[in-house]
Amino acid sequence: MPDRVVLLSVPGLRGEDLPRMPRLSALVEGGDRAPLAASFPAVTCPVQANMTTGLPPAEHGVVGNGFFWRDKVGQKLDGVEMWTAWNEVVQRPQIWDRLHEHDPGLTSAVWFPMLAKGCGADYVCTPAPIHNPDGSESLWCYTKPEPMYGELRDTLGHFPLQHFWGPMSQIDSTAWIVASAVWAAPRRRPRFSYIYLPHLDYAAQKLGPHSPEAHRACGELDTQIGALVDGYAAAFAGDALLWLVASEYAITPVDHVAYPNRVLRGAGLLRIKPDADGREVIDFAESQAWAMADHQLSHVFVRDRDASVIGRVVDLFRSADGIAEALTAEGQARYGVDHERAGDVLLVSSPRSWQAYYWWDDDTRAPRFARTVDIHRKPGYDPVEMHLDPAAMKAGLGPTPLDATLVRGSHGAPTRDDSQRGVMLASQRGVFVERTLADVDVCEMVLRQFGV
Repeated sequence: MPDRVVLLSVPGLRGEDLPRMPRLSALVEGGDRAPLAASFPAVTCPVQANMTTGLPPAEHGVVGNGFFWRDKVGQKLDGVEMWTAWNEVVQRPQIWDRLHEHDPGLTSAVWFPMLAKGCGADYVCTPAPIHNPDGSESLWCYTKPEPMYGELRDTLGHFPLQHFWGPMSQIDSTAWIVASAVWAAPRRRPRFSYIYLPHLDYAAQKLGPHSPEAHRACGELDTQIGALVDGYAAAFAGDALLWLVASEYAITPVDHVAYPNRVLRGAGLLRIKPDADGREVIDFAESQAWAMADHQLSHVFVRDRDASVIGRVVDLFRSADGIAEALTAEGQARYGVDHERAGDVLLVSSPRSWQAYYWWDDDTRAPRFARTVDIHRKPGYDPVEMHLDPAAMKAGLGPTPLDATLVRGSHGAPTRDDSQRGVMLASQRGVFVERTLADVDVCEMVLRQFGV
């Protein structure tokens, strides 16, 4: 039984990437290896919750990267919460909770996954920029214990949030995550470490998973994994360390984009209203249906869950270009995502397609935040934020293009073939059976190492 377990959560990692990653390959050379299939929806927050609870979204309640709180329409952001939720939204115990229940001395460090704020782990570090009254942001991280970020900042400088997402996304953010985890290891000495390394997400979505840039990103991440391994080896010299590496999902090429909100608007179900600038935003109170787009799926929320409107939505998308399935409650149950927080209809993309949140037909009517890197006000995920529009910037409009066709890679749809499967790796043999695994298998895999 190992003294310590380190679980690396790596979006976009595929088995075919290992030849480009010599440090990672050396780490797991003598260990187990198996394909890993993400559950639907195969996007960040649900998959991380699947891995840490061992349960599907229908059980833990994390059905996407955002939430729509129906009882908060008319309040701030009209009930839409993207990327800001605290750990209380996870409705089942996670690995660190179960370790504590078994033995309070089994301490955990949770480093940079989503929905970590307020979780029960002993040590936590995750981005939490301060939103100032003037609309600007100040760099900061949520840490547990609270003073720890001040120590990290004084040692490493601020976490480079500008490199964590947006057109400046690059290895610097992952390098800071690694450096901070290495700094904390000898000081906090966690028995279990859960570390999110996001770097492969960027180029693969922006330019495609087979692009030279995506291949180069593998080497950049590998260097940081090497630094992490070396740092932990030094911190825990003499201890038995087990390394587990789980791909959150695989990114596949796309060359088509669907616009569910434009379809709903054209059918008279989505209503818009002018904002303070006279531009178009969704009128959530008056809309009969609207879509929260999230990579290769959308949650369509229907006012009052009106059955006749749900039927209309299904009919609208049954043969829509780029949409493979329109799932109501019965279909959602087949995928384990039937939860009260889910949309009344879930739209699933066909292969090589993804879904954008846009609702406007004229770019001059798009809200100003559409041209900015603003992950909170947009009622949906926007990978176009990784691209840059110099002409728009020069005109004072903002850095983000309004061309969703620029995106070349996506994920989220149900896993149907090998191209959508990631990989599960262990640094030792006998940790798991080398068959196709699911993300929900990871939790028990960790707990077994501690006799839980």
